[in-house]
Amino acid sequence: MEGSNQPPGEWTGVRAPVINETDDSTWREAKPVELFNGENMSGWMSWDGDEPAGWSVKDGALASTGRGQDIVSQQKFWNFKLHVEFRLAEHSNSGVALRNRYEAQMLEDYGHPPNTHSAGALYSRIAPSENASKPAGEWQTYDIRLVGRQVTVVFNGKKVIDSDVIDGLTAMAHDADEGEPGGIALQGDHGPVEFRKITITPLMK
Repeated sequence: MEGSNQPPGEWTGVRAPVINETDDSTWREAKPVELFNGENMSGWMSWDGDEPAGWSVKDGALASTGRGQDIVSQQKFWNFKLHVEFRLAEHSNSGVALRNRYEAQMLEDYGHPPNTHSAGALYSRIAPSENASKPAGEWQTYDIRLVGRQVTVVFNGKKVIDSDVIDGLTAMAHDADEGEPGGIALQGDHGPVEFRKITITPLMK
């Protein structure tokens, strides 16, 4: 950089892999996996591999103070169905990252029009068909299906994204290797949030 005494940085570009799998009728459900046991943070780590900071378990819920690090499951997955039950405080913002790469946005924006940053969006990539969010303080649900790059999101019982194609990584991505399985990540640094159930069901041929 002009005027800098530092040596120039080096960057290496990697082309995103081609993923040919599609969400057709050939996928079968394997045994569901409970990622949160309701008692402690077993199976979770911070996104950088350290002990999770800013998270605790209270009243059977996995809770962030709103200043916690993003955390990720130690188990990794490829194609799956994911059921998440969560609750947001007023003015709070969180998300769940699929394969630790693609964020399904969680936002306290009840009654607002949908867009690519609203509740129910695949953050910055796919806008939901409607904003199906509930007011702050109420428990809400995501039921998400991911096969290859195709994602379906059912938000509080309403299908808001239907087998749309994810074009690439989102801002919450901590694992850029799109051709490999990844963990399930939870955002903890944008306001208080609680999770009481996180169930993933792998999809197999």
